[in-house]
Amino acid sequence: MRIQTILSAILVTLLIAVSTVAAASEVNVYSARKEALIKPLLDKFTASSGIRVNLVTGKADALLKRLEAEGRNTPADLFITVDVGRLHRAKAAGVLQPASSHALEEAVPETYRDPDGYWYGLSLRARPIMYVKGRVNPSELSSYEALADSQWKRRICIRGSGNIYNQSLVASMIAARSEAQAEKWAKAFVANFARSPKGGDRDQIKAAAAGQCDIAIANTYYLARMLKSKKDDAQRAAAEKMAVFWPNQADRGAHVNVSGAGITRYAQNRENARRLLEFLALPDSQAWYAEVNNEYPVRAGVAESAVVRSFGAFKADAVNLSRLGELNAAAVKLMDRAGWK
Repeated sequence: MRIQTILSAILVTLLIAVSTVAAASEVNVYSARKEALIKPLLDKFTASSGIRVNLVTGKADALLKRLEAEGRNTPADLFITVDVGRLHRAKAAGVLQPASSHALEEAVPETYRDPDGYWYGLSLRARPIMYVKGRVNPSELSSYEALADSQWKRRICIRGSGNIYNQSLVASMIAARSEAQAEKWAKAFVANFARSPKGGDRDQIKAAAAGQCDIAIANTYYLARMLKSKKDDAQRAAAEKMAVFWPNQADRGAHVNVSGAGITRYAQNRENARRLLEFLALPDSQAWYAEVNNEYPVRAGVAESAVVRSFGAFKADAVNLSRLGELNAAAVKLMDRAGWK
């Protein structure tokens, strides 16, 4: 009986050890990036590290609420999302923890990471002015601020105020000027809309190409994807009618944002999450993502895709993006007061 008890105890110990090793060889990811745009990179990480990645994808806000609801019971180790506004919300909600990594600090410029290490940018997205060739002379364009001038009355297409990309754009205006000046600009800017905001960035580009407006504000990767479309001739044709203008090159630079990630507060596989985060910032990972998703690499020295490169070089706004996250709430209220639907 005594021997049987000892053997049972040994078996239990072995099972626990095996379970611990198995858990140690995995990392659980909540990602607001679509599976097709992240899983191939995660598979590369598994192949090189032996660490299995369990991926859950969904809408950014829904995943954030899930993290909050799960609390310390969450299985998630790493949260991947888009826009600094959402990264800041995750930090403010207390679902992330700081991560100190020399590799990440070397790879990711200070401007594109949280000062306290709660999140790191992984790809860069730009939101310039796009204009219809032949209907707008680029010499007429200069800055985001100038789009409030009366010459652009009923000539601008842009998404609604509920869009996080536009909220960050307005936050950048507050950071560069002041809340009072940003509100004055926003009211005049809204008065120049060609139509009530609707649809996504692609819809703004399509509307401009169709003659509903002359100017569209959109992220460059949407235009790049449309230009590279092999299945949708209409999308490609619409995109070919557009050109990119980089605003504010004489002062602060064009507005940029990031997709990024942070280690969750209750991560059970914290070390594996850190290793994955570092892997996503490696040159090969940055190059793959730049080519596939047509965003700008956050890491210096990595080339953009050919179509993105065709949009030309530009000076980016150097404001630390964490500041835009902090100003998100003020930007949302300002847009509401300005009548931005």
